[in-house]
Amino acid sequence: MDQVLHIGIDDTDSMRGGCTTYIAAILVEKLFRLGSTFIDYPNLIRLNPNVPWKTRGNGAVCLRVSGIGNSGEVRETVIDVVERESDLASRGTDPGIVFYEGEKIPEDIREFSRVATQDIVRLSEALALIKKFKAYAIGFNEGRGIIGALAAVGNCLIEDHTYELIAYRIQKNRGKPRKVDSDSVFRMDNETRGLTFNNVDSDSRRILITPRGPDPILYGIRGESPEAVGSAKDIVIADEEVERWVVFRTNQGTDAHLTEMRKISEVRPFRPAVVVGAVAAKPKTIPGGHVILALEDDTGKIDCAAYEPTGGFRKVTKKLIEGDILEAYGGVRPGSSRHPVTINLEKMKIIKLASRLVYQSPLCPNCGKRMTSMGRSKGYRCDRCHYKNAKARRTSVETDRGLSLGLHMPPPRAHRHLTKPPSRYGKEKCGFQGVNYGPWHHP
Repeated sequence: MDQVLHIGIDDTDSMRGGCTTYIAAILVEKLFRLGSTFIDYPNLIRLNPNVPWKTRGNGAVCLRVSGIGNSGEVRETVIDVVERESDLASRGTDPGIVFYEGEKIPEDIREFSRVATQDIVRLSEALALIKKFKAYAIGFNEGRGIIGALAAVGNCLIEDHTYELIAYRIQKNRGKPRKVDSDSVFRMDNETRGLTFNNVDSDSRRILITPRGPDPILYGIRGESPEAVGSAKDIVIADEEVERWVVFRTNQGTDAHLTEMRKISEVRPFRPAVVVGAVAAKPKTIPGGHVILALEDDTGKIDCAAYEPTGGFRKVTKKLIEGDILEAYGGVRPGSSRHPVTINLEKMKIIKLASRLVYQSPLCPNCGKRMTSMGRSKGYRCDRCHYKNAKARRTSVETDRGLSLGLHMPPPRAHRHLTKPPSRYGKEKCGFQGVNYGPWHHP
C-alpha cells in the first residue's frame, strides 16, 4: 500500500465568516487533481464543545490520502489554501495544520485526540507529540489550531460515527438569507426518518440543516450512511446556486464527549461531565425561565441548569423532587460572582423516582363522600349523611407524578453537534468499510 498522508486542519474561521470544512472541500478537489486517492471520507472531528476559545462548533478536519507522489507539492497546496481561505485578520483565529505520514496512527496521538474531545489540552503537549513522531506542523498567528489539527489526525473514527453532507454557497450569496425550500426539508425528513437525524425541530417548525451565521455553508444533512445523506440531498430543494458539496465522516451525534462518569467533587469547568446523584431540593425557576436543579452525591453538591431554549425538557426538570436519582449529562460552566459552577444539562436519565404521598380524608361508607375531621384524634364525620367514626384516620396515596424512568432530552434545536439524539440509540457502529459510495463530493 502507498504511504498514507494524514492532513489535519483547525481554527481557520471566525465569528464573521469562514469555515474549516469549506477549506477541506476545496482541498478535496485540488488533491484529486494532484492524483491523490482518498482512503477515507474527509473526517469532521468535533472536539470538547466547552472550551472557552472555540469559534462555533469546535470542529477540526482530517484528510487521509495515499498515492501522494510529491508530498512537498501536496503540503504547499494545503498551506496555500489554508492561508488564503482563513480569516487571519480576526483576533482569535489561529489556524494550524498537521501532516503525518504513516498507515497507522500512533497510540499516543490517538489518546491525545480522545482527551481533546473530553478535556483541555495544551499546545505544548501537541508540539511534543509532533516532534516525537516526526510529524510536520505549521501554525498561523498563535497557532492554537495545531491542537485541533493533531486531534483530528488522531481520531480515525474506529468507534461510533455518522456522516454529514455539507453543501456550500457561492461567494456572492454569503451573508445573505439562505434560500432552501422549507417544505422540501420536511419532506426529506419524513422520507429518510431513521436514516437521517436533526433535520427539523417539530415543536417549533424550525429548519435545522441551515446555519444562521455568515459562513459559506448552505446546509448540512446528518445521517447514518453516505447513501442516506446523498439520497436526502436529492430531495432538498435549494433556491440558490450550490458551489460544491462533500460527504464527511464524523463523530457528530455520538456522545463522544460524554463518556467519563465522575463524582461531583471531580467535576471541573470547561469539561463535559456525567454524574449520578440525588435531587437535593425542589428545582427553582429563575428569571429568563431557566430551571436550576441541585444534585448531590457522597462527595458534594452541584447545580444543573435546563435553559429556556430547551422547551419541554424544562417541564420535566421542574417535576423532579427531592430524593429522585438522576444521571446528568452536560458541559460544566465555571462559577462567578453571580452563580456557582453549573452543569448545563444536555440530557438526563431518571434512574429512580422518589415516592410522593398525598394524604386524604376517609370516604363515608354510606354515601361515598369524603368525611370531615372532628378534631385532632377525634375521628371523622360525614356532612351529607351525618355518619360518624371516631376511629377513622387519613390514608396516604402515592400520586402519579407524570414522569417516566429513562432518558429525557431537549428538542433537537437545543442539541450540540456531539449530542446523540434519541433516534440514534441502538444504531451505534464500529469499524469502517472504506470509501465505497459515489459520488461523495462535487466537484
